[in-house]
Amino acid sequence: MTNPAERLVDLLDLERIEVNIFRGRSPQESLQRVFGGQVAGQALVAAGRTTDGDRPVHSLHAYFLRPGRPGVPIVYEVERVRDGRSFTTRRVTAVQQGRTIFNLTASFHRPEEAGFEHQLPPAREVPAPEELPTVAEEVRAHLGVLPDALERMARRQPFDIRYVDRLRWTKEEAEDADPRSAVWMRAVGPLGDDPLVHTCALTYASDMTLLDAVRIPVEPLWGPRGFDMASLDHAMWFHRPFRADEWFLYDQESPVATGGRGLARGRIYDRGGNLLVSVVQEGLFRRLGG
Repeated sequence: MTNPAERLVDLLDLERIEVNIFRGRSPQESLQRVFGGQVAGQALVAAGRTTDGDRPVHSLHAYFLRPGRPGVPIVYEVERVRDGRSFTTRRVTAVQQGRTIFNLTASFHRPEEAGFEHQLPPAREVPAPEELPTVAEEVRAHLGVLPDALERMARRQPFDIRYVDRLRWTKEEAEDADPRSAVWMRAVGPLGDDPLVHTCALTYASDMTLLDAVRIPVEPLWGPRGFDMASLDHAMWFHRPFRADEWFLYDQESPVATGGRGLARGRIYDRGGNLLVSVVQEGLFRRLGG
């Protein structure tokens, strides 16, 4: 059986069914809707497959329009908006069963010599990933056993995720906590050497924990849920080359939550503190049962 990293690469390997049309698999899982990071990653693959491959992705902006159905293939239609001397732009529409579920615009930029460089340093120093427990280890230490559902999820998970701050398990622990979270992440196995695969894999991962920052002051990240949440839109800016199968730090915060929506933003660094990617996402939050 292939490992989860190989399955992720396979998931991102779309079938070309026309010059600008691709089809992606959607695994049959116990989720109510298709994972948003999967759709974003596959859409970016479709966009990249229509370029010459010599211009890395520098940004993407996307909207989640309808929930996708697990187990049903998704068709990605690419519009070649622009092929300029320095920039290439693609617009992708994701369609499932005749309905548009997702839109993405991606821009690709020919690398240029920088006239200058700067970046703000990371907001805080954090322990190295090797010093932190995996999610499964932290859950097992708290509960004494890993629940079957989490055991199955851990076996399928393509990314190793390690929370910098310990998980909160009660509502009392969550109350008045700052809406901030940080995790170390990396793919659980090699992803090959195609830069587009690493960019799309990180796009997949960027949707896994970001909205947690909105929930932190309201409820524990683990245990019974009081709110349902869904991604509304997602934007990313890629600053430097990276590998998604090497450790990266995802520092996340939520500056505001109001009107049933919460905004979260994240900064992704390598182990040397270099800023690789900036991410912003808004999510819809609704109280369960009400």
